[in-house]
Amino acid sequence: MLGVERRTRKPSFLAFCGGLLASAAVGLSAYASHGVSEALAQSHLNTAALYAFGHGVVLVCLGAASLNQLGRGALYVLLVGTLLFSGSLVGNVLMQWPTTLAPAGGMTLMGGWLLLALSALRR
Repeated sequence: MLGVERRTRKPSFLAFCGGLLASAAVGLSAYASHGVSEALAQSHLNTAALYAFGHGVVLVCLGAASLNQLGRGALYVLLVGTLLFSGSLVGNVLMQWPTTLAPAGGMTLMGGWLLLALSALRR
């Protein structure tokens, strides 16, 4: 390509996880709409799906990108936060687990976004 080296593309674990989150979000949303009649359970599943989808898309888009170390760490923090937050809500509906991990997941998500913002300043 006219003397410009092409980067070799490596598999991205973060992008893979993002795809899984987005796929699960579509299934959760469908299940909430068609398989659950209780309003609170539907709300929990739809909220979990919304967060899983949004953060899944971010992981797909940025997971394979060339980020600095802080940015890459921020994406892992977002992944963990999404699993804690959405997982807590889904676990509550499907297995009657308490939602005690949801606040920790939410705080983790906020921290991940702050780290991602800081990484953007350090480019």
